[in-house]
Amino acid sequence: MATRRIQRTEESRRLLVTAAAELFAEKGYRQTSFIDIADKAGISRGSIPWHFGNKLGLLEAVIDDQIQVVLTMSASPAEERSSDPLDQVMGFIRLPVTRLFITLLAEAVEGDSPIREHYARLHAALREAVQARISEEALPAGTVPEAFAVVLVGALIGVHAQWRVAPEAVDLDAVHATLRVLLPEGLK
Repeated sequence: MATRRIQRTEESRRLLVTAAAELFAEKGYRQTSFIDIADKAGISRGSIPWHFGNKLGLLEAVIDDQIQVVLTMSASPAEERSSDPLDQVMGFIRLPVTRLFITLLAEAVEGDSPIREHYARLHAALREAVQARISEEALPAGTVPEAFAVVLVGALIGVHAQWRVAPEAVDLDAVHATLRVLLPEGLK
C-alpha cells in the first residue's frame, strides 16, 4: 500500500513539474497560476504547495529537472553520446521545453526577480557541461576553459533566442555546421 502511495506521489510530482515547465515556457513564470498548472497536470492545485511549498519551489523543481537533463547529456559515456557534441546541443535546442530557457531569461534579468538565482544555477550547469567536454590542449593559446564555456553558452543562448523569436530567419542546420567549423577539435 505504501509503495503505491509513493508511486502516486512521484507521478503527481512529475506531472506538475512537466506541466509547469510547459506553461512557464509558454506564458512565463509570473503569468502562470497554480490553477493553470493544476489544470494542465490534471491534479488538484492543493498538490502544488504540498509537493513544492509554493510556486518558487515548483520553479526550483523545474530548473533542477532541466539541470539534470543538461548534466545527463554531458555525463553519459562517450559511446552513448553522438560523436559530435554539437548534435546533442542542437537537438536539445529544438526540444519544445527549451523555450523555457528563453522565457525565464527575460524574467531572470530583472534585478528584483524571484527566479534570478535559480536561472543562474541553470547557466552554471550549462557552463559545467561545456567545460566537461573541453580538452584544454585544443583551445587556442591564452584561452581558458572557463571563459570558453561562457562564450559558447552565450552564443548558444543567443542562437536559441534568435531561433525562437524568428525561426524563419535562423537556419539551425547552417548554424550547426558553422559552429562545427569554428569550434576546436578538442571538444570531447
